[in-house]
Amino acid sequence: MSSRMKLPPLRPITEDNPYKLVFVCLGNICRSPTGEGVFQHIVNEAGFGNYFEVDSAGTSAFHVGQPANSKSSDVADAHGVQLKSRARQFDKEDLDYYDLIIPMDNENRDNIYAMADSEEQKEKVQLLREYDPNPEDGQVPDPYYGGLEGFENVYQIVERSCKNLLEQLKPQVSP
Repeated sequence: MSSRMKLPPLRPITEDNPYKLVFVCLGNICRSPTGEGVFQHIVNEAGFGNYFEVDSAGTSAFHVGQPANSKSSDVADAHGVQLKSRARQFDKEDLDYYDLIIPMDNENRDNIYAMADSEEQKEKVQLLREYDPNPEDGQVPDPYYGGLEGFENVYQIVERSCKNLLEQLKPQVSP
C-alpha cells in the first residue's frame, strides 16, 4: 500500500447507508469503467455488494452515452468482470453526493479540484494509485491509443488498487 494514501473521513458503512464511490477519467470509456466494474466485482465477491454504490464518470463529454471501449471490455471479460456502465460526464453535484471520488490521473484530479467549492470536497478526491502497492508516478496510464497490452496493464493496476482500497474500507462495514 502506498504511504501517500489517506482516506477522507470515514463513517460506518451499512446496507441502509452505502459508501458511494465514483471512478473518474477523461472520457469514461476505458479507465473509469474498468475501475467501476472491477471494484463492483470485488465487493460482490466479498459479500459486500449492498454496502457500496459504485459509479464512473468522465471529466469531458466526449463519449456521453457510449459503452466501455471494446478493448477495456474484452480485457475485463477475460478476467470474469463485466463493464456495464454508459459514459456520463462528472458534474459539480457529484462532489457532494459521493463519499470518495477517484480520478485516474493528475489532469482529471485537477479538473475535479477546479469544480470544488470547499476543502471538504477536495478531501474526497483521491487518485486510484494512492491505493496501489506499486504506485510509480501515481497515475493510471490512458490505454486509448495503445494496444491490448496497455489495456491489460490498466486492468492489473486497477485490480490491485481496488483490492487495497476495499481492505481500507472493510473495517467500516457494519453488517
